[in-house]
Amino acid sequence: MQLCHLFLSPGHNYFGHHEQPPGDHPIVEVGQLECVAGQGIRGDRFCGFRPEYKGQITFFEMETYDDLCRAFGVSNRHPGVFRRNVLCRGVALKDLIDTEFTVQGVRFLGVEECRPCHWMNLAFGPGAENALRGRGGLRARILSHGILHRDPCPSASAP
Repeated sequence: MQLCHLFLSPGHNYFGHHEQPPGDHPIVEVGQLECVAGQGIRGDRFCGFRPEYKGQITFFEMETYDDLCRAFGVSNRHPGVFRRNVLCRGVALKDLIDTEFTVQGVRFLGVEECRPCHWMNLAFGPGAENALRGRGGLRARILSHGILHRDPCPSASAP
């Protein structure tokens, strides 16, 4: 698995904003993420959110991002619009549900798909929510402390 983009966000833009406008907290691309076992990513909006929270870290496939860019004819949306923490290449994230896995020495437990919501239509483009069904990424728990580092990872659809 190549880690192409790593993101943090200090606040919620969509979570808890049902039937309200989204928030304006930035998503910040970083070179590394500090994973804290059982808590989340230091500095991220979900760190320490609640015990055993299933979305302590989220993953998204760059292949899905590339597919969406092609299908929607989009070249001006950065992959950060999905508000997932780790955008990666070379892994089928669906295969990691209910599975322990290790990335760069950090252990995780894949919990469930990050189901897309109606906000994806606003963030990426109309129809994105339906296009992401079954491909919304992976929610995971962090099982061990460690640091994830971004890999060099060219994108077929880099804006």
